[in-house]
Formats: sequence, C-alpha cells, structure tokens
Amino acid sequence: MNRVLYPGTFDPITMGHADLVERASRLFDEVIIAVAANPKKNPLFPLEQRVALAREVTKHLPNVKVMGFSTLLAHFVKEQQANILLRGLRAVSDFEYEFQLANMNRQLAPDVESLFLTPSEKYSYISSTLVREIASLKGDVSKFVHPAVMSALHERFGQN
Repeated sequence: MNRVLYPGTFDPITMGHADLVERASRLFDEVIIAVAANPKKNPLFPLEQRVALAREVTKHLPNVKVMGFSTLLAHFVKEQQANILLRGLRAVSDFEYEFQLANMNRQLAPDVESLFLTPSEKYSYISSTLVREIASLKGDVSKFVHPAVMSALHERFGQN
C-alpha cells in the first residue's frame, strides 16, 4: 500500500492544496493531509479549525483523511506508516526551500521518499498568505478557496 502524507499548515487550505490532494488521491491508495500546529507561524485559525476545514474540502474523496500534528514531521510520517511525503511546488522560488526540506527529511526518515507535484496552472499563483491578506482587506477570495473556507474567513474578519 502506498500511503502518502501531505504536510502543511493549511492556514487556510486553498484550491491549490485541494487540487494536489485530488490528484494525489488518484495516484495513491491513501492520502493523509497532515495539518501542522506550527505555532511559530502564528496561524490565523486554530489547529482544530484548520483540520475541520481540510476535512470539509476533501470529504468527497474516500481515500483521504486529515490529521493534526505537533511533532517532528519525520516522526509523524513514521507513526502514520506513510512511505511518501507529498509537497507542492508553485514556482521555481519554492524549489530551493523544498529541496532543503527533502534532504533533511531523507536524513531523518531514510525510508520515506519526497514527491513533488505542481498545481494546475489556474492555481499556481494561489498561496494561503495571499488569501489571508486579500480576505483581511475585505477582498473576494471565492475563486481561491472552498465556500466553507470563505465562510470561515468572513467570520474571522467580521464580514457578512
């Protein structure tokens, strides 16, 4: 069984993330979206809400599950018995950082492979950071996130 783990902060989960999950769900037996607590990033949404939103966005995919974690990724991937780490690459600028992470993860978890997927072109410019900024300034993010995420952003930023 090929079990892939897709880690990230997902603050919030975007259409770009969902696109990668959807495509991974066709390639692998099981996809685990691993939502990192990552308090150093000072996330907009608490871990439980980010997990719930990711579950809502991916509920139509029977081989996808969502879990929160606050441990070292190399430990979590082993606990989940995943053999592949999935990472998204939007642009060349992402590559250097992701390459560094992949090499570190290879040192910490040598039996786990890193796999990189690029999102569909229509989502290649979307980032959680941009979505948060647009939403905070009362901009329309409906093209970038699932309706449940848009509702959560509206609630967070006091929009109706």
